[in-house]
Amino acid sequence: MLNGSKDKNQGYWQMSSIEPERYPVRYKVAEAARLAGVSASTLRLWESQGLVVPSRSETGHRQYSAEDVARLKRISWFRAERGLNPAAIREALETEEGNATGAENGEQPASSDIGRRLRSLRHAAGKTLEQVAADMGMTSSTLSTLERTSQGVSFKTLHDLADYYGTTVSRLSGEEREDVPALIRSGEWRAWPATTPGVTVQLLAEGRTMMDCHRFVLAPGAASEGAYRHEGEEFIHVLAGRLELVLDSDQFFDLMAGDSLYFESRRYHSWRNRHDGETILLWINTPPTF
Repeated sequence: MLNGSKDKNQGYWQMSSIEPERYPVRYKVAEAARLAGVSASTLRLWESQGLVVPSRSETGHRQYSAEDVARLKRISWFRAERGLNPAAIREALETEEGNATGAENGEQPASSDIGRRLRSLRHAAGKTLEQVAADMGMTSSTLSTLERTSQGVSFKTLHDLADYYGTTVSRLSGEEREDVPALIRSGEWRAWPATTPGVTVQLLAEGRTMMDCHRFVLAPGAASEGAYRHEGEEFIHVLAGRLELVLDSDQFFDLMAGDSLYFESRRYHSWRNRHDGETILLWINTPPTF
């Protein structure tokens, strides 16, 4: 709950002390519907059709995990972009999960770089899908979809997986390539694979640098869907739109176009696009620990 009013001098909302997130995020129906870009009644309909099965609180209320929300976004995409009916959507989701199981048995389905690298790291660690999923607090089907397609997880989950394997998201995305150009022309930025719906990360510099230099393009409502942290320091400059960034769960910064923020990366941070259009950011981390 909010405690007090906005401190105009410091530019954030002070909240009662909240411990950094230690448990998986759980969303209510209205929150999950907003994140997925559909109505609450649509979520209930999809549940009745067996497309998603949320957990329940002790009082019987529906609770959606970050993985559930990613699945909802996938369902919405199948419906809007592919025009599939519920039965076809269910089949498509089951096919994705089945293909990932086939990969575990030695088959080699197509996979973009992040998913393939995550699978290689898991194999090198001698872990099964079920073991890693349990360690990460996610479903094995969500993890298998990520390894096969490089899609379907929140930004926080992707970061936590990189940390779990002792690497960074930037390395998983292939930024440390050899023979990269020093000059990158406007509009010619290479982008990460689209792991998280609504989040586009474009590379402003590549190679073995001392900084991660990114251009973030966030669709309306796009968010990290949880707090994460790592070593280093980072700088954000808002080029367009509006960003809400939360530090340590109790400091809320409302950043508008032209605003900048510098903070230590070891502080828990989460973010959300609060603009009704795209929010575009210049985001720099140093050293490259993101």
